[in-house]
Amino acid sequence: MKAITEIDLHAYVDGQLDSARRAEVETYLAAHPKEAERVRAYQQQADALHALYDPVLNEPVPLALQQRRRSFALKPLGVAAAAAWMALGGLIGWSLRDTEPVVERVAFARQAALAHAVFSPEVRHPVEVGVDQEVHLVSWLSKRLGADLKAPRLAGEGYELLGGRLLPGGEGPVAQFMYQNGRGQRLTLYLRKDVAANRETAFSFAQEGKVAVFYWVDGPFGYALSGEVGKGELQRLAHAVYRQLND
Repeated sequence: MKAITEIDLHAYVDGQLDSARRAEVETYLAAHPKEAERVRAYQQQADALHALYDPVLNEPVPLALQQRRRSFALKPLGVAAAAAWMALGGLIGWSLRDTEPVVERVAFARQAALAHAVFSPEVRHPVEVGVDQEVHLVSWLSKRLGADLKAPRLAGEGYELLGGRLLPGGEGPVAQFMYQNGRGQRLTLYLRKDVAANRETAFSFAQEGKVAVFYWVDGPFGYALSGEVGKGELQRLAHAVYRQLND
């Protein structure tokens, strides 16, 4: 049998192998439990990504964007340039001036949900820096975000800090702290140094597939708490985070 490579494992997760090679990979995984565990984590991540973003494919185009499209008088030689502009507009989240604050906050919640869905199923590497190096973790993330951060303590709510990681965001670096309770359920707190013009402080709720998100802005920071828990439970936890951050 030809050696199983990392490319084979990813192709297996993506369903891109023929039946013969798939059988060889499954035989390999049966003999290598740690690799099988890693592949299951990849499959969970893929399922989470599909659950989050497949519905977006069927979303109607916002009315404001439809009106903006109709207002363009495309010249023959400008069609390619206009198409490129429209594609870029889609990628940056329908950034129309009148709807930007609301759309931007929704995009932030989706980014937080996606980050939760990708990293919370990880068995071996759920965080980049563990809680055993918490002082270093907070100092490092504070330096990268350019602001003093702290990791809320949620032990009183049944969740212990596991650690955190640095992630890319639309407006710069983003920090993610991860928590876990005694049943293995995980929460992630996703935070960034917020844009100055966005001063909406009310709590907002979003549901992205199985992932629930409460998000809010407080001073210079934007926060999003995500987890596969009920809305009421997540709201209680979000208020606990808010209280600690404002002590």
